[in-house]
Amino acid sequence: MEKSYFEKREINCIERTNALLSEMPYFTQDFFIGVEMRTSPLTRLNYAYDLRVFFDFLSSKVFKDKNIADIELKDIDLLTASDIELFMSYLSHYKINGKYERCTESGKARKLSTLRSFYKYFFNKNMLNSNVAAKVEMPKIHEKEIIRLDTNEKIDEIGDMLYVVDSGSGLSERQKAFHDVTRLRDSAIITLFLGTGIRISELVGLNVEDFDFNTSSFVVTRKGGNRAVLYFNDEVAAALNAYLTERNNNLSIPKEERAMFISLQNKRISTRTVQELVKKYAKIVSPLKHITPHKLRSTFGTNLYRQTKDIYVVADCLGHKNVETTKKHYAAITEDIRKKAAMSLDLSGRKDT
Repeated sequence: MEKSYFEKREINCIERTNALLSEMPYFTQDFFIGVEMRTSPLTRLNYAYDLRVFFDFLSSKVFKDKNIADIELKDIDLLTASDIELFMSYLSHYKINGKYERCTESGKARKLSTLRSFYKYFFNKNMLNSNVAAKVEMPKIHEKEIIRLDTNEKIDEIGDMLYVVDSGSGLSERQKAFHDVTRLRDSAIITLFLGTGIRISELVGLNVEDFDFNTSSFVVTRKGGNRAVLYFNDEVAAALNAYLTERNNNLSIPKEERAMFISLQNKRISTRTVQELVKKYAKIVSPLKHITPHKLRSTFGTNLYRQTKDIYVVADCLGHKNVETTKKHYAAITEDIRKKAAMSLDLSGRKDT
């Protein structure tokens, strides 16, 4: 039986992680075995990338007479909190595999979080005398402006986006040639993003059989591999049905290809292609905003809150395990909550009886 998109993605993550581990000290393998039961393959791949940078730093800046593979756990035990802080400073501008890189605040925070997990594992196993990574403070991450499509009494960027995707208005002549072929597919993709708030990885992984039009629902594979049932409205259903009719009549698509959204090569659409098509249409509607699939997710989250006034409903639909995550990523929601609280406050302290 052919493996699903998500199974193939997991296998790819595992293979890339193993390739990175082959370049690192022997004891690193123990850490990855220890965290395997409680982490996803993608999380472990990110751990591997972060630790590869850390060991490269140790080899080039701290233990200058040692290759990465020769670093021992006793060497790690000699490091101090100051060495970890030096690593955090190093991340502002460093060179790895012949290429210069630099970390953002969030990138530094992720790498420190990886180091904390790494140190904690060996410290709890009594293989390190101290957990110096826990003594280093997390970088302060400044909140970014929440970018999304806006809809109010003056503008309707959501409506404009859907119109541009359907009509091709504003596209170049070359783009219009492709638009004639992809119009229904692109409309279905953008409408599904705006109508359900799913992640790009969830959309790319959808199969035809994941949809049930009798119940206006579909199944997505969330982060961590959990499956969830989401629902869509009539507008989304119309866009999906129009695309599916065209897809089913396209005899060049192999019968064994079950991906819902198909590329021009008649195979499952890639993440990169979805990113580019969103960018193409969004530049026409709102040229000053950098609209991505995740920004369409933000648009959905904000609109859903404004219509339901229920932060827990929004968190559930977006697949957030913690409502604080929802508030953090959708500043407009927090703003609306504050406005509602201010408007409902009675300064006299009196209650109706």
